[in-house]
Amino acid sequence: MSERVSIRIQDGVADVRLDRADKLNSLDPAMFEGLVAAGRAVAADSAVRAVVLSGEGRAFCAGLDFASFQAMQSRGEASAETVSAAVAPAGSPANRAQLAAWVWREVPVPVIAAVHGYAYGGGLQIALGADIRLVAPDAQLSVREIHWGLIPDMAGPTILRELVRLDVLKELTFSGRIVDGREAVALGLATRVSEHPLDDALRMAREIAGRSPDAIRAGKKLLDSVWRVGVAESLKLEETLQLSLMGTPNQVESVKANFEKRVPVFADPE
Repeated sequence: MSERVSIRIQDGVADVRLDRADKLNSLDPAMFEGLVAAGRAVAADSAVRAVVLSGEGRAFCAGLDFASFQAMQSRGEASAETVSAAVAPAGSPANRAQLAAWVWREVPVPVIAAVHGYAYGGGLQIALGADIRLVAPDAQLSVREIHWGLIPDMAGPTILRELVRLDVLKELTFSGRIVDGREAVALGLATRVSEHPLDDALRMAREIAGRSPDAIRAGKKLLDSVWRVGVAESLKLEETLQLSLMGTPNQVESVKANFEKRVPVFADPE
């Protein structure tokens, strides 16, 4: 994979880790590319049934590595602006910088972020791309861009409008203040507090991987869609997805395994 992002797949669970611990997993061009490549790779692997996204070392991700971009800009190479402006692969509404976070929304299976240490700015937005966020109680989260005279621009605002009240989002964006794990849960930035977020995220992923992969994928598609469509379209999608599952081999296996009190054996989606 990438020198910045590692992937280990075992029993249907993709363990994806930002791997730049000496720089608190901060975002340089290689990290942006590594995240996009990792998201695309797990999305394309039909054997993957759940993803855990975490950071090595003392932080999940401390945000943009300004020093790296400034050094590259002084050499006439890439800048943060050129990364943001770069067009993402076909089929995505996001630009290249946004895709580092948004790609996890495009993964068809659940993505669980295990957040510890710092999740600042772009790092927080990457965590927001996950479906579920488990955070350490002493984790530090911040919509940090105001400290640099900027606004969040890695899909964070689009995702946050589904998670927190508008006044809360404005306060966090305008102040850039740091919240700990417990406040993050209270505000809606995170799902729940965990003393050991990576261990708990992997455990949750293994449980999800033991369910029908067809139903899990359909569930993610449905729940992500109902936020953005009208009532009639949402109800129709619910019906369409349910009918697409009924009577399929994995759905039948779910029923048989329950009645026979055994562990189900599911086929990978086609």
